[in-house]
Parts: sequence; C-alpha cells; structure tokens
Amino acid sequence: MANTTLHDRALIRLSGEDVRGFLQGLVTNDTSGNLPVWAALLTAQGKALFDFLIWADEEDVLIDCEREAADALAKRLTLYRLRRAITIERDEGLAVHWAPEGDLGVVDPRLSELGQRWLAPADEGAGADGDADAAWRAHRLALGVTEGRAELGDGTTLWLECNAAELNGVSFTKGCYVGQENTARMNWRQKVNRRLVVVPIADADEKRQVIAYPGLGWSVEHRRAETIAAAEAPEWMREGLSAGS
Repeated sequence: MANTTLHDRALIRLSGEDVRGFLQGLVTNDTSGNLPVWAALLTAQGKALFDFLIWADEEDVLIDCEREAADALAKRLTLYRLRRAITIERDEGLAVHWAPEGDLGVVDPRLSELGQRWLAPADEGAGADGDADAAWRAHRLALGVTEGRAELGDGTTLWLECNAAELNGVSFTKGCYVGQENTARMNWRQKVNRRLVVVPIADADEKRQVIAYPGLGWSVEHRRAETIAAAEAPEWMREGLSAGS
C-alpha cells in the first residue's frame, strides 16, 4: 500500500461534556451537523489563528491540525474550557491519512479535487516520513488552496481573505463564535478586499508574498482582489471574485 500518512498533521481529542456545543461557540463552522468540516479559531477581529478539520468519533471530537501548532491550539482551547468537564489532549494513537483519489475515507470538505482523507492508526499506510506530506502540499497548492500558519498567517489575515467562504470553512447561520462579528459584516457587505492566492513563482510579487515554494514553483501571496485576474484564478475562487468586484 502506498504511503498515506500525513506526518505533518496531529490530532487533538476532545472528550467529555457536550464537546460539540463547546466548539460551536468558538470556531467558524457548524459542529452540530455532519463532520468533518474545515474551520478556524479566530482572533476577536476575525483573523485566523489556527485552521483545522473537525471529525466525530462517537461522542468525542477530533481536531486534525498542523503538528507544529497542536500544542498551542490545545492550550488555547483549554483557556476557553473554563470549568467545563472536558478533556483536551493529543491523540498519538491515530494519524491523518490522505490519497489524491480512491474510495478510502471521505472527500475533503473544502474541495472535492483535494482528494480523500481519513483517520486510522498511526502505523497504517506508513512510509518514509514526508512522502505523503510532500505529495499533499504539491497537490493542494496546484489547486490554489492554502492552509496552516505559514500560509494563512498567525493572526494576521482575515478569515474570509483565506477564501473560507469559497472553501466551506465558515457558517453564516450558526450563531456567535470568536471573531464572528467582523466576519459576518464582511460577508453582508460582499466585499473581500484582499485574498490569499497561489501564483507561479515566475509571477511572484515579493511585496505581497507570504511564503514561497521554489522547489514546487509556487508563491503564496496576499493580494488585493482587484489585481487577481478571474481567468487566472482557480475555478472555485472565481464566483467570489466576481461578487466582490
């Protein structure tokens, strides 16, 4: 079996009293329905601190996040927990798995072209560290999809500027969460002034660049929406660009 383990990802398990309700008041997406969903924890101003996928495991919830950010995210969630009877801890027995196609797992909730994703024991689908991670990054960037603090910023980029609406990362009907007011206002005005976009590195603008991947030939940039040509943008982004113009 091909290597499917994403070693750059980690899982945080939330168990105890109404963990879905706990997250419902914190994160950008609706945790009361079908999971997984893509979501974020924002600053009060609506800027992305952490992005992740949320999975159900019977009564527990698992957060599929960047490995390097997992401890910081768990700490932040613990601060919000207050006196609730909820346990928040890393789950090292499971790993995140990915394949560009096939029938294992579920379709990535952001975009079907991203492929299949599932959770399984850490020793299943194992291979050389980084093999699947490198393939996943190349596949994702080729589709123009950004994720993680290196690309989204660490509390510096508004969530809708991360293309959250187009990639199913936000619910506008579920009620309050941290950063909801500014996010809802931007949506109501239908005006996202800037967006994260993945462009060929030959077209890079160093003043707008967030991170470059020379080996893959891509540059992630935070550009004004009017400077992004719809014909050159990913198909999934074009409607949002037109609505904001």
